[in-house]
Amino acid sequence: MSPRERAQALLIDLDGVLRRWDPAPMIAVEVDYGLKPAALLETSMSWDIYRPAVAGEITDADWMRLVAERLPIEPDRAAAAVAQWQSYRGEPDPDALAFVREVRAGGRKVGLATNATDRLRPDLDALGLADEVDLVISSWEQKLHKPAREFFHRACELIGHQPKHVLFVDDDDRAVLGARAAGLPAYRWTGPEHVAYLRKALDLS
Repeated sequence: MSPRERAQALLIDLDGVLRRWDPAPMIAVEVDYGLKPAALLETSMSWDIYRPAVAGEITDADWMRLVAERLPIEPDRAAAAVAQWQSYRGEPDPDALAFVREVRAGGRKVGLATNATDRLRPDLDALGLADEVDLVISSWEQKLHKPAREFFHRACELIGHQPKHVLFVDDDDRAVLGARAAGLPAYRWTGPEHVAYLRKALDLS
C-alpha cells in the first residue's frame, strides 16, 4: 500500500476488540441456574432473535425477554438468570484502547462500527468509551448490520472518506470479508501483535 493509498480513518469493532468479556460471570449464572454451558450465549445468538435486535427492529429488553422465554427453566428463574447475566457489561480492552488513542493522536478519525442494540450508548458511557472515538456507527440506529455492504458504505459516508481510505478492524471473519467486499482494507483483530502493521496501514509510522 503506497502512502497515497494508505487509510485516512479507522473503523473499529466493539465486542472482541475494544470491549472484552470475562466469561466467568456468565458461567456462574449458568451454574447457579442449572443451565448447560454456553446456553445463554447460544440462545441469545439464535439468528431469528439476534438479527432483529441488531437491525433496530426490537429493543434490547425485547431481545432479552425472548432469550428468557427460550431457557429450559421456570419463567421467573429464567428472567432472573438473564438479568444477572446482563448486569455484567464487559470492560475496555487496554491494548485496543491504546491503539485507538494512538490513531486519534496521529490525526486520524476513529469510528466505532458495531452490530449493537439500543443499549450501546449507555454501555459506552458506563465503560468510559463514549469520548474515546470520534463517532459511533450502530447497526441498531442505522437499521443496517454487518457484514452487509450497505453498512460499510454508510459508515464510510459518516466518517467522511472513501472506502479505500478507511481501515476496518474486527475480530469476526465474516465482518472482515464483508468490509473487503465493500472496498475497505480490513484486518482481523487477534490482539496487539499486529498493531505495528495497522499503524503502517494508517500511515502512522
